[in-house]
Amino acid sequence: MWYAIIAKDHPDTLARRQLARPAHMARLLELQEAGRLFVAGAFPAIESEDPGPAGFTGSMILAQFPSMAEARAWADADPYVAAGVYADVQIKPFRKALPA
Repeated sequence: MWYAIIAKDHPDTLARRQLARPAHMARLLELQEAGRLFVAGAFPAIESEDPGPAGFTGSMILAQFPSMAEARAWADADPYVAAGVYADVQIKPFRKALPA
């Protein structure tokens, strides 16, 4: 099943985010190579592709996992969690409707 992993950042964590990003991206690339990643990205704090020092307010990952428990375990092991970037992580089952 698809799961939406929606994370909210702690304030002022841009430097921590940047340090943990290579490890975070490596895990996403593993999902992509396995054909299990639909989309992943960050929420800029301002309306800009490159928000600069304004940073980001969180992230969203839409990926396939065998169960909610496995999605939660994967999310809990994210380098952004270990680095103290994420303040809260919600996981919701997702059913794609469109485009068909």
